[in-house]
Amino acid sequence: MRLGILLRYSGAPTGLELQQVLEAERLGYDSVWSGEAYGTDAVTPAAWILARTTRIKAGTGIMQIPARTPACCAMTAMTLQALSNNRFLLGVGTSGPQVVEGWHGAPFDKPLTRMREYIAIVRKILRREAPLEHDGEIYQIPYRGAGATGLGKPLKSILHADPNLPIYTASITPAGLRTSGEIADGALPIFMSPEKTKVVTGPLLEGMGKVAGGKSLADFDVAPYVRIRMGDDLQACRDALKPEIALYVGGMGARGKNFYNDFIKRLGYEEAAVRIQDAYLSGRRDEAIASVPDQLIDETSLVGSADRIKDRLQAWKAAAKRNEVGSMLLGGATIDSLRVVADAVL
Repeated sequence: MRLGILLRYSGAPTGLELQQVLEAERLGYDSVWSGEAYGTDAVTPAAWILARTTRIKAGTGIMQIPARTPACCAMTAMTLQALSNNRFLLGVGTSGPQVVEGWHGAPFDKPLTRMREYIAIVRKILRREAPLEHDGEIYQIPYRGAGATGLGKPLKSILHADPNLPIYTASITPAGLRTSGEIADGALPIFMSPEKTKVVTGPLLEGMGKVAGGKSLADFDVAPYVRIRMGDDLQACRDALKPEIALYVGGMGARGKNFYNDFIKRLGYEEAAVRIQDAYLSGRRDEAIASVPDQLIDETSLVGSADRIKDRLQAWKAAAKRNEVGSMLLGGATIDSLRVVADAVL
């Protein structure tokens, strides 16, 4: 099982923890990932990390599809790939309607069709087999719609990139995971339980079954986000992670359109998911946080003493042996906890 770390993307810009990154590289971690919501972008921190390291990879977890044209995404990926000696990993995702329509001012329409076309265009650009043309439901290249000059012509990238650049997606819905299994090289589930991996791998395998010539989990990197909080007071460690879980499960979406809430229900926490959302959307955030079950934290995160974390890692390592997890991406890691996990895994 490969190890990676997640950079913070909210709060002050000092959230870019260079010392943790350098220690992770020294310890043998495989990757560092940056994200974006409606503040910092994902690309700039990845470039910043790649410029200050020599071995560790940097990925975007994720670049929001509505924020960039497919060609812009491909140009960014190819440039970072070239400048970093092929250490860049491309993660993309559709985001959700609140961010897409409320921040980017774009419609959240047919997100999986958009993702499928987007990745297909990026791969065409990377392969350089012919000048770029795409006639899809979402994207038409060259553009021939309203306002077109008629002067657009198919172009081929003047930068020669590695066409095998890994592409990850961040979908967690069953349909999104099926699409990921079919068209991507990896998935970035924001929550996962090593005992309930089929919630993620089941749809992935369904999507892989559509690929001619066969595709399996051995060819695919399931890279879950795993929050970590190390300390002697187990309950304090659990409680420190609950506000973020409550935000996603309760507040990241409308009552009938919250992908994270739906995912937690599929993990078996239906009643808790309803309580968290009801409290959060009613403005009772303390109650929402208190409604996050300890067991959910224990299943999906690494919490408690160093020995407890090492013991819990055995379940994740077992999942990795079954090819159900390829990489573990740690969120909130300190230098000490990075060392504990590296000692247990690497």
